[in-house]
Amino acid sequence: MFNQYPIGKFTVKENIQKEDIQGWIHDIGDAPKQLADAVEGLTNEQLATPYREGGWTLSQVVHHLADSHMNAYTRFKLGLTEQAPTIKAYDEVAWSNLPDNDLPIGVSIQLFAALHKRLHKVLNSLDEIDLKKTIHHPENGEVTIEQLIATYAWHGKHHIAQITALRNQKGW
Repeated sequence: MFNQYPIGKFTVKENIQKEDIQGWIHDIGDAPKQLADAVEGLTNEQLATPYREGGWTLSQVVHHLADSHMNAYTRFKLGLTEQAPTIKAYDEVAWSNLPDNDLPIGVSIQLFAALHKRLHKVLNSLDEIDLKKTIHHPENGEVTIEQLIATYAWHGKHHIAQITALRNQKGW
């Protein structure tokens, strides 16, 4: 059975250090290239393959990354410009079933890359005060900006690993 969490489940690290944050920001900046490399040369048939039984297709994973990181970008900007805002959760599965997920993955790869370019610029400008600012997530409670950085660094790596693990398993 294929592992749903090829890099392990996300856990919030305690006692986050500056080096951790720098590494996560690097991962966020590198994620678009990692994603493009992960799907390079895949056929439409391969992209229509679920990464595990009962899981999303590789195409859905790519579109999900763009959707999720669009929300992330908004969450970061709200958290940095408002006093502990309550952010909106969204139904990932419902979003994955909307017709824009039928578009070629290149559309979402471009969107993901543009979002990350802007997000990377913002994240590299943060100081200690910014990193401790918070958002309120309706399901996860209070989340600091530094925890949000960790979350989305992991999230990108998590889904890219699902794609590359399937490629390796199938010999693609």
